[in-house]
Amino acid sequence: MDVRLRPLTLVEEGDEVLVGDPGTGTFVTMPAVGGVVIAALQRGASAEEAGAEAEAFAGEPVDMPAFVATLAELGFVDDRPGEEREAVRTAPIQTRRWLAGVSSQAARPFFGPVAWTLYGLLALGCVAVFVARPSLLPSPAQDAFLLDDVGLSALLLMPFVMVSTALHECGHWLAARAIGVRSRFGVDRRLMLLVFETDLTQVWTVPRRQRYGPLLGGLAVDVVLLSVLLGARLLIHEGVWAAPPAVDATLAVWVFLKLAGMLWQCMIFLRTDLYAVLVNALGCRDLWRVKTLLLRRVFGRLTPAQAAELVRAAPADVRAGRWFRWVWLAGLAGVLAWFAVFVLPVVVAVLVWAAGGLAAGPLSLRFWYALLCAALLLGPTALAVALAVRERLTVRAGTSG
Repeated sequence: MDVRLRPLTLVEEGDEVLVGDPGTGTFVTMPAVGGVVIAALQRGASAEEAGAEAEAFAGEPVDMPAFVATLAELGFVDDRPGEEREAVRTAPIQTRRWLAGVSSQAARPFFGPVAWTLYGLLALGCVAVFVARPSLLPSPAQDAFLLDDVGLSALLLMPFVMVSTALHECGHWLAARAIGVRSRFGVDRRLMLLVFETDLTQVWTVPRRQRYGPLLGGLAVDVVLLSVLLGARLLIHEGVWAAPPAVDATLAVWVFLKLAGMLWQCMIFLRTDLYAVLVNALGCRDLWRVKTLLLRRVFGRLTPAQAAELVRAAPADVRAGRWFRWVWLAGLAGVLAWFAVFVLPVVVAVLVWAAGGLAAGPLSLRFWYALLCAALLLGPTALAVALAVRERLTVRAGTSG
């Protein structure tokens, strides 16, 4: 029996092999004998020949019909030759196609050993500047507003945030291109906040040590931008550069945005960039899910099906989950602190300003101007809530079905 497989990748990871379909972004871990079977089938061997190779490797017979059926369930069997399958979505709103564009050769110098050393030195330089000149630390209540007009400042802040986020995500994409893999962009949420993310699923097609570049590429761009912005402010405050006040105010806004974004990425309990680095370093498969199961067991809410799922979990996930579950719980306080420091002062200032405008009544131009500014500021949060409701309804529909 001939079995035609889709273009699959095989990455050895200890006693297991990571099998993936880069086209759809589906990756699973299986015993090494499964990799032997897949490698044989990829060479054109029949199912019987692949089974013989697997038996020689494992020292015992392999149930080939059951294994082929499992491959079919995973979508790894090419039952529709020449037809492109849609990639698995990892965010509620996501582009369908994997993006390449820049060649690996062009991107590689920006993420080599010399480049990473430079990024590390720049990060240390930023910390040194903040320690030596605390006055350059951003004050959200002041630095978030470029102009005296709070409403217009809010209008300007949103595109600034979008550009800042886009540059961060482009860093992930460019770092992925440096190792020859593609990525996608999507929109998701983290608690009450809307976030943009880069789907780096295809980094699982390369060995573990090569994945750190794409995972940290966004922070590398952030460090470079923060260094430039902070360096320019330092020159102004030291009297080396006689820049107009508007220039210093603009730089202050951007320093505020970049620092807030970088601190956000440090919250490993929210599946941020550094969470992905942690998972890769520990060799975890589904730490987020195992963390949830362990917490449910602690609080006596683990169902029999979930208990069985926990028993089947990878040992690395269970080991890390034992401490990561408490980090996640404590992290909720960290998120609230981040929100209170970086977001709440801005929201309160805009709402107070908007309330004054709305008090003028709908016949006033100021009323509609205030309403527009408040809508633009609160719109992303409203969309995040809508995505949360959509996810909950989807889960309920799947459960009832």
